Amino acid sequence: MSNNIRIVKTETLSHKKYWLKEVTFEYEQKDGTRQTKTHEVYDMGDATTVLLYNKERKTIILTKQFRLPTFLNDNKEGMMIEACAGKLDDEDAAAGIKREIKEETGYEVEEVQKIMEVYSTPGTVTEKLYLFVAAYAPHMKTGEGGGLPEEQEQVQVMELSFDEAWQMVNKGEIKDAKTIILLQYAFIHHLL
Repeated sequence: MSNNIRIVKTETLSHKKYWLKEVTFEYEQKDGTRQTKTHEVYDMGDATTVLLYNKERKTIILTKQFRLPTFLNDNKEGMMIEACAGKLDDEDAAAGIKREIKEETGYEVEEVQKIMEVYSTPGTVTEKLYLFVAAYAPHMKTGEGGGLPEEQEQVQVMELSFDEAWQMVNKGEIKDAKTIILLQYAFIHHLL
């Protein structure tokens, strides 16, 4: 941690599935004076996401599922179209995304390529998100996907043309930031 920042106090406000903490910290400003601030921080661990793509068919695999926070913030149906993603379970990001691909989409991909790491909401959430791309082919489909019943997941698997997905972004039908980043990456790097 930077020498300019000192954690003064950390208090747990809630710990159900993840940690909500109130952190008081002191930091040095540009003029050399020190200031103390208090922020709420949501520590939910790290996550991983992937854009599955098929270069020959110019298709991608996305998922669709209900997301309560979006429903509470003006998404009338609460359904979100997203790239396959999930939380990491004491595993490296590549192993985690391969597990999520199989659980959510039913595909078993051979290789994943890490393209970047991002902080999803750095003002309040500690989560670091590992972004991957991976080629898929029909022979890699080994199951139905749909998520894990024990986690009450009901994930719909969607195979779309890249052009169709890009139009959905432009129409506001895809609003998920990680998915838009991955689609932009695919466009810029000519994956399809």
